[in-house]
Amino acid sequence: MNFNENFDDHSRWRRGFSAELQHLADWLRNHDLMDVAVDERLAFLRQRVQGDKVMVAFVAEFSRGKSELINALFFAGYGRRIMPASAGRTTMCPTELGYDPETPPSLRLLPIATRLQTRSLAEWRDNPQEWETLPLDVSDPDGLAASMARVAEVIRVTPEEAARLGFWQADGGTDRSMVGADGCLEVPRWRHALINIAHPILKQGLVILDTPGLNAIGAEPELTLSLLPQAHSVVFILGADTGVTQSDLRIWREHLGSSGANPGGRMVVLNKIDTLWDELSTDSEVAAQIRRQCQNSAAILGVDADHVLAVSAQKGLVAKIHGDDALLQASHLPDLEQMLVSGIIGQRRQLLVDAVTAGVHALLGQVGQVMQLRNRDLTEQIQELESLRGKNTAVIRHMRLRIEQEQQEFEHSGGKIQAVRSVHMRHVASLYDTLGHTRVAQAVAQLTQRLKEPGLKWGVRGTYDQTFQELQQLLTQATGIAQEINAMLSGSFVQLNTEFGMALRMVPPPDMAVFQSQLDEIEHDHVQYLGVGHTFKLAQPEFCERLGRALLGRLREVFDSAVNELDAWNKAAATQLDAQLRDRRRNFVRRVEAVTRIQEAAGGLDDRVQELADQVQHHQRLMAELTQRAQTMLLPAAATSTSVDVDLATGDADTQPLPLSPR
Repeated sequence: MNFNENFDDHSRWRRGFSAELQHLADWLRNHDLMDVAVDERLAFLRQRVQGDKVMVAFVAEFSRGKSELINALFFAGYGRRIMPASAGRTTMCPTELGYDPETPPSLRLLPIATRLQTRSLAEWRDNPQEWETLPLDVSDPDGLAASMARVAEVIRVTPEEAARLGFWQADGGTDRSMVGADGCLEVPRWRHALINIAHPILKQGLVILDTPGLNAIGAEPELTLSLLPQAHSVVFILGADTGVTQSDLRIWREHLGSSGANPGGRMVVLNKIDTLWDELSTDSEVAAQIRRQCQNSAAILGVDADHVLAVSAQKGLVAKIHGDDALLQASHLPDLEQMLVSGIIGQRRQLLVDAVTAGVHALLGQVGQVMQLRNRDLTEQIQELESLRGKNTAVIRHMRLRIEQEQQEFEHSGGKIQAVRSVHMRHVASLYDTLGHTRVAQAVAQLTQRLKEPGLKWGVRGTYDQTFQELQQLLTQATGIAQEINAMLSGSFVQLNTEFGMALRMVPPPDMAVFQSQLDEIEHDHVQYLGVGHTFKLAQPEFCERLGRALLGRLREVFDSAVNELDAWNKAAATQLDAQLRDRRRNFVRRVEAVTRIQEAAGGLDDRVQELADQVQHHQRLMAELTQRAQTMLLPAAATSTSVDVDLATGDADTQPLPLSPR
């Protein structure tokens, strides 16, 4: 199968798994096993599976064939080029292709003049009125291609204007041949493009990022600090005839090759191998030349040779349109599709399976604990009632009084439980304050202000290191507070378990190490902007402001994720207490009712004991059924994640959920 067909398969799996999670939620709700923590966990898992996006970024210097490769991989079904791919520079601004059902099919273009303002790209996204919007008709290939061509538009500006926009260095660092006879030079007309179309593969969650060359990447910090690190796979494209040029190497070193976020997701493509096809050379000689280029490129970039693939996007596109299988195989495009399948879809499937498996196991633990506690209470009631056999009315009445007294003592313990809640909430408030937006914004604001100071930035690296040390310290402080919460609640739970026969237990707080690692990655990605090569840009206050805002946006994502993890952990502890308090109160009521029935009717004892025994068996059957449901969900998922067979074909996917259990 091709990439599109494989992605269809992956999307059907996600929809089917989401449906199974919904069925599980309904089952738990119908059997009174749903509480707030379980409901939130299931909702999170469904959202994780349903909303999973896969972003593939295509990065290269100008004229390496990025847009043609995108056409060949994803849009050959239109029978023509959709993304502009003529000779010379085509994609002049970063272009995202995706699908949002809440937005009409459209091409949104952000004017380049917005760079003169300090708002980040993320902030501009929330202001659609600032974008030029063109409606798109996905059923009209020619009209669609004509609209897409607008991403290649340029305007002519003076060198001074170009400098303010980040495209010119007055000190001569920019090629002066770019300036025309009119004293102006070309710059992109648009800063960013968002394409929303109901293409089948985009509807299923694929996001394609087409980036322009080195000059534009370096001038837009959010590309390096946010968009590219978010990409699950980055395809770096070189020219097969030129190999790794100086500008190619700079893009790789500064923006891709050294990133620690996902080194396995980096693929190198030597495009335009058809330029090496020579009638005066034998097939073996051409193959040897291509092989040498791949090996040389791998050595220069410092990657495994298996991650370098030579293709012809143009011949692959032609072959797909005309159904020429021989030419398609010669283009090696199917090899790239399979590499993308195994590198992207297989990896995403495994990550989703791991996340859902861990979530379902945690859910089983939560529900199992509730059912275990209920069975324990039922067993104690049975033993309590069995002790009444042969006893007179006075003994039965005495037992009822004792149960009512226990009930009153339990209700009077509300002050103690409220005190535990109060201390817990104070710690939680301190935790959220430590990781809140205000603390992060203050740290970044100090760094940004230092960057914007006039003159050479001799000491800015020290300020930069200090900023990230402060951010790391915030996560360390949060870890300490979470451990205090854990110790406090653990002690309180032990006391409540002893006094009132509960089964409360704490799970360890989330590990903040994963978020500290993410900070390390951001620091590594960001440090490139402090080098000598960016001296001119750092002298521009507007660029420094954009740099700070891009950094702030990425940091907020990390800290928000940490807060969400801690919030889920806190809620699990609180809802556990609420659930057991509710069950304990319900248990007292049932015990009093049982003794009352025994007092009022002969034979009531045997009937009540049998009712309780039936409930114990019912709970055991429910737990067995729950375990079986989890197994039928997880075992097929684990099996499909280890052997992914996916394709990139175009056609709408089947909307029926996959049968995840034997039928």
